[in-house]
Amino acid sequence: MRLYRPVGQAELDLIIAADYHSYPPRLPEQPIFYPVLNEKYAREIAEKWNKKSADSGYTGYVTAFEIDDEYISKYDVQTVGASYHQELWVPAEELEEFNRHIIGKIHVI
Repeated sequence: MRLYRPVGQAELDLIIAADYHSYPPRLPEQPIFYPVLNEKYAREIAEKWNKKSADSGYTGYVTAFEIDDEYISKYDVQTVGASYHQELWVPAEELEEFNRHIIGKIHVI
């Protein structure tokens, strides 16, 4: 499955430091890691949220990656607004395992 993740500058810097192989651990106030199912929604988040947030360095990037279908099927799709606002909710404590199922590298698109 191909998934997308909007990120700010600090998160992108950590992805680069991990040679584009993993997403960084969540911060204590972030209990969920939420990759999204389509590029349109990811771009919307990057534009409307990341670029307007000091926490994101006022920058928004969209990353894309492939993940093992069998592994990712354990997460239910959550629709959180418009019909295309679809994401998966991965508990922060499962992110390390999630990262091990990424196929290849994370790409900035």
